[in-house]
Amino acid sequence: MEAVADDAAMDAVQRRLMFEDECILVDEQDNVVGHESKYNCHLMENIESQNVLHRAFSVFLFNSKYELLLQQRSATKVTFPLVWTNTCCSHPLYRESELVEENFLGVRNAAQRKLFDELGIPTEDLPVDRFTPVGRMLYKAPSDGKWGEHELDYLVFVVADVKLLPNPDEVADVKYVNREQLKELLEKADASEEGVKLSPWFRLVVDNFLMKWWDCVESGTLPEVADMKTIHKLV
Repeated sequence: MEAVADDAAMDAVQRRLMFEDECILVDEQDNVVGHESKYNCHLMENIESQNVLHRAFSVFLFNSKYELLLQQRSATKVTFPLVWTNTCCSHPLYRESELVEENFLGVRNAAQRKLFDELGIPTEDLPVDRFTPVGRMLYKAPSDGKWGEHELDYLVFVVADVKLLPNPDEVADVKYVNREQLKELLEKADASEEGVKLSPWFRLVVDNFLMKWWDCVESGTLPEVADMKTIHKLV
């Protein structure tokens, strides 16, 4: 795959990330098969014609009151701008520290990195052993006519009280929600009220897993329900 000509309208920060970041290409069993630029991984043309699939992660961070931190993606994001989603969503990169398979350390390292990049959470405040990978899902979702996602997504949970300093290049807004507040947000998105939109991967997690896992967060039993052998195909 060759990167096509640069998009003149693309934000400079997002352009740099799209062309410099190398995502990890995997097959549907999550075996590493190569690497490719973030740009090429998110072109729907490549996803549809070549079944390009890359590894990703989605972090769900809860505070000590068991409220879930949500973020609204910045207006300059190339895919899914201004949608509300879980705490942090990104990709392990094709680099030694984020390719480590043992104990899912590569994904944990990537999650730690991006929580600092996007939300300003210092890495020392969230050691990698605090992250609990609980499942994997495979999904495909178009963003618009040109861009989309096709990801094998690691769902990673963490409970911690943290200080936030959101990066405006990545994040438009943040808020903690309890279950009732999340339900209200879902209802607004379903009714297209107040322009509320949710990311497709977040909605898949909400509809298939979140409430059960939220119970386990509160009861301290999350490691007991973690299933990292199954890949849930939700496409």
